[in-house]
Parts: sequence; C-alpha cells; structure tokens
Amino acid sequence: MILRRLKQEEHSLTRKLWEEVFPEDTKAFLDYYYFIKTKENRIYVIEEDGGIRSMLQLNPYRIRIEAEEFPSEYIIAVSTQKEYRSRGYMGKLLRTSLEEMYNDKIPFTFLMPAAAEIYTPYDFRYIYSQRSGVIDLTGKNGDDSDTASGAADSPEVSERDAAIFDAEEMAQFFNRDFADRWQVAAVRDEAYYRTMILEQQSEHGGVRLLFSGDNLIGMFAYAAEDGMEIREPLILPGWEKCFEQSAAGLAGDRYEKIKVYGYPDAGKGAEKPLIMARIVHLPALLSALSVPSEESLDCSFAVLDPILHQNSRIWRLRSLPGEETVSVSETEDSEGVIPVAELVEFLFGRRTADEIRENEDVIITDRLKGELGKIRKLDRVFLNEVV
Repeated sequence: MILRRLKQEEHSLTRKLWEEVFPEDTKAFLDYYYFIKTKENRIYVIEEDGGIRSMLQLNPYRIRIEAEEFPSEYIIAVSTQKEYRSRGYMGKLLRTSLEEMYNDKIPFTFLMPAAAEIYTPYDFRYIYSQRSGVIDLTGKNGDDSDTASGAADSPEVSERDAAIFDAEEMAQFFNRDFADRWQVAAVRDEAYYRTMILEQQSEHGGVRLLFSGDNLIGMFAYAAEDGMEIREPLILPGWEKCFEQSAAGLAGDRYEKIKVYGYPDAGKGAEKPLIMARIVHLPALLSALSVPSEESLDCSFAVLDPILHQNSRIWRLRSLPGEETVSVSETEDSEGVIPVAELVEFLFGRRTADEIRENEDVIITDRLKGELGKIRKLDRVFLNEVV
C-alpha cells in the first residue's frame, strides 16, 4: 500500500475511480470538474496492486470568518473501490490530509457527508443547516406565490443567463447586499462566480440574472439534469415574485415542481443539516473569534484532539474592554476540558455550554461558562458549495 499526494499532472488518473464509485455524475460534469477544479486542488490517493484504489480530494476556498478571510479546504470525492473497502483507507487519507491542512494553518475544513456517521468518529460535526423548499407549479400549494411581493409585471424587469463577463457584477451584488448577513461564508469574488457559471452549465443549467432596468435585483443557480433544481436564490426584498416567475419560465411545461436549495432568509423553507466541519488549526480559528467591545474576556481551557495532537494544549483567550478581537496563547492553568468535536459545536452555536457539559469528557466550571458566553458564536453560516 502506498499513500501519496498526486502531482497536478496526475490528477486525471483518478477520474476512472470517480466514474466507478459515483456513476450518477455525468460526463459533462466530470469534464468540467477535471478541467477546472483539479487544476488547483489537492488529491491524496492510496495505491494497491498497481492502481489507485482510494482517494480524497481537497478543493480550496477562501472563507470569511467574521471580518477576516482565511484559507479552507472542501473535502470531496472520498471514495474507495468496492473490492478494497473496510481496510481503513479513508481514515488514513483523512489523517494525512488533516495534518497537511494543519501545516497550512487552515482554521477548519468542511464537507457534505453522504452519511454523518462516517465522519463523526473523526470529530466532524454539523455547522450549517440548509433551508430548502419546493415551488409547486401546479398551484396546489400556492404558499410562495400567494405571499411573494414585488413588481413582477413591471416592464423594466428583464432576465438572462450569466456569462463569464458578468462575474464581477455578481460578486459586487453579493458583497454589497448579502454578505453582512453571515459570519461564515465562502468569499464570493469574481473567480468564485466564474467557476459557478461553468459548473452550472455542466449540469444543463446556468446562473440566472434578474434586472430592473440596468440594476441587478437577483440571481440564482439552476440545473436541469434530473428534474429542475435551484440553488442559492439571492433576491432583493420586494422582487421575490420575479424569482418565482423566472423559475417557472425556465421550467416551462417540462416540470411540475422545482426544488430550491439554500434559501438565505430565516423562515423560508425547511432546514436540514447539510455541511459538517472539523477544526484543523485551532489557534487560527480561536483568533478569528470576537467579543462585544464593552466586554472583557479572560479564560483558559484544555482541548483534547485525538488526531491533531498539536491542538491538544491549554489555551488562554483574552480580550480587553474596547477591543473585539481575541488574543490566543498557551498557558499551564486550565479551568476546564473541551474535546475538539464539542468545541466546534459550541463555537458554531449548535450546542450550548450546558449541553456539551452533558458529555462526560467535558469539564466547564461556572466561571468558564460565563466567560465563554461572551464570545460571539459563529451561528450565522452560509455554505452552499457543492464541489
């Protein structure tokens, strides 16, 4: 058995395994993926009996945490050829890639699990629940169309599919009108939207742009491979009806229902856990946290990380009145013990201090609980990335 990171020119060698393990993915999508995404990603493989039998790919993203940007990696295509499963290959690939990500000081890595129980033993936990719903074109549910508002019939409203040259305007639209809603999200720059456009085109779709006059008022990604699906509709308030009419126009007479994923608005659609994350470089993540400027913070706790032992230290967090940033250092005096999996759930607002204290491995004194309560939890997360 040989575990190694492939050279960039070797990345195409993994396509055969992808096609075997994920037969639902189309040739058009894989042509896009192996031409665009594998130019900049990292691929780790295990070779056995003269061939690639298992792989894990890391796709790079810039992630904004509060006001700062950090590198991150999206884990995808974790797979093993059927005849070589149950040999611990996935664990070996995960541990190797996590160590390399730690060396790059990546605060956290994330993935969309096929099943959560595969990744929980490696201390991945959910940090993002996606809001999804259905637009019923038969008119039987009527909820969205009856309540939506906006100048849908206004003659100045137009729409078209985005082209590569639109990416800059799309990035400006997101960052001007939507970015402040979330504490954690992928950085939406021009390159991000260029890639999104190509990705959606590979799935018999595109990114639809809605305009009022010359002003962009909304956009959404769509695909029409197996039914009609829409991802991440970003529509300015007051123009929701235009989104529904645009979606219905794209569907035509071919579909009765349209699945919508990634509604940004609270109360829209049903929530389902979607993205899991694991802390990688703990000091980098802790340093990205913030506290209200009127508060002072001073606490310490030990972290237990069974995979990335470098994180298993006693960490002191401090912030003075008038500051919002958190300084992180090592210390010898601990007020508690928090395993890394419970820490990610706490910091991302998925569980409270009292809830994680129910775990027998967690020790949090009342004073520590009070200090940790001053930290702004990263509970406004928006991660709809697919590959």
